[in-house]
Amino acid sequence: MYANEKLEKMDRETLENLQLERLKKIVGWAYEKSSFYKKSFDEANLKVEDIQTLADVKKIPFLTLEEINRTDSQDFLTLPLSSIVRICHAAEVGGGDIAKFYTKGDIQQDVEMMTRCLAAAGINRSSSVGLQGDLADGKFLDVLYALESIGATVIPLGTDYRYWLKILEKFSLDTLISTPQLVMQLIIQLQATWKNIIDYSIKKILCINVNNIQNPLQQHIEARAGTEIFNLFAPAEIGTAGIFFQCSSVSGHHIQEDNYLAEIVKFNSEEIIEEADVMGELVVTNLTAQAMPLIRYRTGQAVRKMSQPCRCGRTFIRIATPYTQVGNNGE
Repeated sequence: MYANEKLEKMDRETLENLQLERLKKIVGWAYEKSSFYKKSFDEANLKVEDIQTLADVKKIPFLTLEEINRTDSQDFLTLPLSSIVRICHAAEVGGGDIAKFYTKGDIQQDVEMMTRCLAAAGINRSSSVGLQGDLADGKFLDVLYALESIGATVIPLGTDYRYWLKILEKFSLDTLISTPQLVMQLIIQLQATWKNIIDYSIKKILCINVNNIQNPLQQHIEARAGTEIFNLFAPAEIGTAGIFFQCSSVSGHHIQEDNYLAEIVKFNSEEIIEEADVMGELVVTNLTAQAMPLIRYRTGQAVRKMSQPCRCGRTFIRIATPYTQVGNNGE
């Protein structure tokens, strides 16, 4: 299933032209509007006009979580607070506090990306979805809005296990969207009441992973729940769970390349890995953020670009983690 088939199957030349146009724009926007990026680019002797091709991204200095943590979040801002419609705060991320700022356009873009994630996992207007998590967290709000835009039936479950158990008895949920930790808590609480999650109607779980792209509890949850698992990566510093998604092949993660430019660099190095199927560190640049862009952010995630095209027909590149299971044909 596609949420935007024309875009998700865009030919590479058109897609890369779009990425270049947006890369130039975001670099100019960040330099002009953000005190952090003005200082960073000046120290690197980078001029906006230096970015003429996608390969020129290597001229831009990297951004690390350590830099984010030691910088006031408002120094990243490109707009006055009067233009901000949402602020989400995450405490103790990598040893620091992170505030994420969103314009109305940022939220619309995140919801659009999340809609693609949900559609790729087979969620549609006939789906009945339990959303397990704190709606004070912006990424769960994005999921809620995307589910409602699709027309799925959604029940926000919150974080109280007693409410979870009541809802499971009253309604037939076919999909659960949650964190691995909350899914495990549900499994344990059901077990404490002599019940088993596998006996309920849940057939699909989307796991929102904060620390890793691949869910380390995945095999255990699959075995206990008898469900298909789709992974979403949602660190607080990125501020959305929609940057990658898994399609029906559930092999690797498609990158939302119209909104994010992805690079893979050698570990503990600045050298870009050009060839496919070579493991390195994932670096991402948000091409469309309005309030708080992240440019050449080193995620700390070990990935490789998958060389085989995906059988789903999407042209967005796929990345695999060291734990991705693939078949003989790359699927």
